[in-house]
Amino acid sequence: MERLHYFIRRLLLTIPTFLAITLLCFGIAQLVPGGPVEQLTRQMMGGAGTGESGPLSAAGPAVSEKQREEIRKYFEFDRPLVVRYYHWLVRDRIGMLMPSFKYKKPAWEVIQRRLPVSLVFGLTGFLLSYLVCIPLGISKALRHGSPFDMASSTVVFVGYAVPAFAFGMVLKMLLCGTTEGLWNLFPIGGFHSDNFDTLPFWQQVHDIAAHMALPLLCYVIGNFAVLTLMMKNSLLEQIGADYVRTVYAKGGSSARAIWGHALRNALIPIATGFGSIFTVMFAGSVIIERLFDIPGMGRLSLDAIGSRDYAVFMGIVALTSILGLIGNIFSDFCYVLIDPRIDFEK
Repeated sequence: MERLHYFIRRLLLTIPTFLAITLLCFGIAQLVPGGPVEQLTRQMMGGAGTGESGPLSAAGPAVSEKQREEIRKYFEFDRPLVVRYYHWLVRDRIGMLMPSFKYKKPAWEVIQRRLPVSLVFGLTGFLLSYLVCIPLGISKALRHGSPFDMASSTVVFVGYAVPAFAFGMVLKMLLCGTTEGLWNLFPIGGFHSDNFDTLPFWQQVHDIAAHMALPLLCYVIGNFAVLTLMMKNSLLEQIGADYVRTVYAKGGSSARAIWGHALRNALIPIATGFGSIFTVMFAGSVIIERLFDIPGMGRLSLDAIGSRDYAVFMGIVALTSILGLIGNIFSDFCYVLIDPRIDFEK
């Protein structure tokens, strides 16, 4: 019952935390110059009207003060910041119904087109990292100091040291046919082929896997060293603990001491990252997405910031905040599942 109260309090605390995060980001976004008012004013001064009704249809060599006020009123910049934030939060459903200045459609329509790409990219990377690093860390701990331990440490540290974009450029040069005489095993970029819709289901799966193999490898290579060594060191620490020696003293086998006791406690530090599964759709690297021409959330975020598209930017901030806060609670829940002795009240 105490743990239930704790999780209820944590869930309730996400509301003011979300409001604080989004209000701060909303205020900064509104104060940064180069927003829709300035952009539309420049378009009008250049004679580039958008063809829409109201102040958006005006065009000419100069913009009068009255026109500027109409533009400010159109985008609600004549209202106090708190009022604008309230409209964004309630009327526009945390900005999802707010029209994008760049794409001329609601922010949610823009975001949801990129979600499947980033979801496949992020979820696959998350599962691959943990499915590889946890067994590898366990193997390294059980063979500490062996040639396997030293060789695998060398590999993961080299992968960690090489920048993701440099590693991706090397992979494209070696395996994508960009250099004459080398292998042409993978597509050079994109998320799927142009004839993707005409392919059978399993060929579609193969096509996406071929396009995602290299960028996914670049994305997860940096996480391998951190997760693997965290798993190894955590298990080594538990193996040397008093309770494990007590199991041996009572005649327990190595399998029971390690797999039945030490491993479960060793997974507790690893559980801190379990909550990130809720934010995997936003986990794509901007550099990797640009390098491999992947239309994911990373590129969308960068484009929204560069073009001062507040609607899309704040929509991404809102979704990231909600999923991140829920992910933190999920990590605590994983703590309890792994070790019921944990008491958050202390």
